[in-house]
Amino acid sequence: MLLDLPSARNEGWRWSNLSALPDIAARAPVGTVPAELPWLDGYGDGPRLLFVDGKLVAEQSNPGAIDIGPVEAEPRDHALARLVGPEGWRLRMGRDHAPQGLVQIIHVSTGGADHLPAEVVLDVDAQAEILETYIGNGWTNRLSSFRLAKGARLMLSRRLLGDGGFVSLTDRAEVGEGASFVSATLAAGGADTRLDGDIRLTGKAAYAEAAAALLARGSQRHDANLAIRHWQPNGSSRQVWRSVADDMATCSVAARVDVARDAQKTDGEQSLKGIMLSRTATINAKPELEIFADDVKCAHGATVGELDKAALFYLESRGVPPEEARGLLTRAFVADALERIGDEEVRKAFYADVESWFTTSSLVPSEVEGRP
Repeated sequence: MLLDLPSARNEGWRWSNLSALPDIAARAPVGTVPAELPWLDGYGDGPRLLFVDGKLVAEQSNPGAIDIGPVEAEPRDHALARLVGPEGWRLRMGRDHAPQGLVQIIHVSTGGADHLPAEVVLDVDAQAEILETYIGNGWTNRLSSFRLAKGARLMLSRRLLGDGGFVSLTDRAEVGEGASFVSATLAAGGADTRLDGDIRLTGKAAYAEAAAALLARGSQRHDANLAIRHWQPNGSSRQVWRSVADDMATCSVAARVDVARDAQKTDGEQSLKGIMLSRTATINAKPELEIFADDVKCAHGATVGELDKAALFYLESRGVPPEEARGLLTRAFVADALERIGDEEVRKAFYADVESWFTTSSLVPSEVEGRP
């Protein structure tokens, strides 16, 4: 496959490194399903989907209300999402409907490239909660479309836990009157990532919230680009980004809020914060506001720094080992993003992933060899 990929000269991609993708796309995936999969127990017969290299493994899936088939998506305006074909998974919930239990979807990549679309449509006052988990080593490319009607509610949680490779996620969301779209993402694996989102508040008093914790080490790179667009009055939005970079890693976040002329009484807030665990790491933070209405409440903030030396000294003076003290302070730092997750068991799983990242971080050399 001949890939036409943007370069760092393109402003929207200047912090991304896509040089490994042609090589990954040329590989043949192994196709082996891991013996143990990170399902969360305790959700009864809730829908479960297992995708290996972008293909459904029917014998290990329980689709429930989810359909497998053509998906309505328009990826033509995105360099990576346009590679996605028409066949994917679809969740459509009728009026006042809530699914039985958590919708769990696991994506396994086994060395090659796979592309998959998704479509979630929630009718008036419908509710859904989705947990997506990404594991393996390859190029996982996803395009997801979300449409929320009046009063609908969606909680979307994502765990990016792959050993290596690349994960690219492109989201398109439309949030109707009084509807709520909340997403939380944790990147705590070894893969590089590119996270793109375009969330449009198309109804009055709509609400959108996007939170993410990006953990990077070695020569890893995370690159996030999210825009929330207010088109109607009385809308609210929150963006909470927490970046942690160690060794030679790079975390980059470009977060944007657009407020149209008719979107009076908008309340928008951005919080972009980063911590460098070593001075060879890099964190980029770029908050943006473009406001055409004159009666709004919008704020943004961006800070990048190191761990508080006074707090480290306080903990160490009370017997906490230096590495444990660093871990405690950093875990508290990313908690701002993870607390957005509504389901307690899902939230616990995310915190366990963070714990695992800190437990193994001291075992990983500064330069990760053999990265794809």
